[in-house]
Amino acid sequence: MNTTPATAQDFSLRTTLYTEDLGSWGTVRIVPLSPEGDLDLIHGWVTQDRARFWGMTEYSRSDVLEVYQFLESLETHHAFLVVLDGEPMALFQTYEPLHDPVGEAYPARAEDIGMHLLLAPATRPVPHFTPRLVTSLINFMFSNPAIDRIVVEPDARNDKAVRRLESTCFELGPMIQLAEKEAQMAFLTRERFERTEALRTR
Repeated sequence: MNTTPATAQDFSLRTTLYTEDLGSWGTVRIVPLSPEGDLDLIHGWVTQDRARFWGMTEYSRSDVLEVYQFLESLETHHAFLVVLDGEPMALFQTYEPLHDPVGEAYPARAEDIGMHLLLAPATRPVPHFTPRLVTSLINFMFSNPAIDRIVVEPDARNDKAVRRLESTCFELGPMIQLAEKEAQMAFLTRERFERTEALRTR
């Protein structure tokens, strides 16, 4: 679990887009990212070596601000913070593959949603927390009835991310070549997720 010092941001003032009680771990909230207000926080995250697959380790503060201001201007791409009991835990992004270069590398459809996830630095890891957090993000994406499939495309060299996807019931797809990386595609349909969740709760 993340134990980085709290920032000056009061996330309780943000619009809550999704909330879920994670029992003993606390309550998770998904809130919109503020490119200006959250700049110190996210610049600190994306420029660490552990975030090298995010592709922004050499970015200045102004570079990061420009990226997230641009995303904020789009109707098809969105950036969020995942907050647990007031503490920022992850940077989470969604996009419509039909309006993204990824959509040119596989048969994208309107019912797809793409996602990117960068977990905050953790100094006190908690077993099994990450899969539970990812499940909450999946619940959030599938809360939109128009979405039927989640698409992800981590860097093929990121073995940890690929293993995490397999552990949360994604099915691996083809390898694709994007401008900045060779990516391992993976997919999770609503039907597969609901079936897997039903088995887990029996």
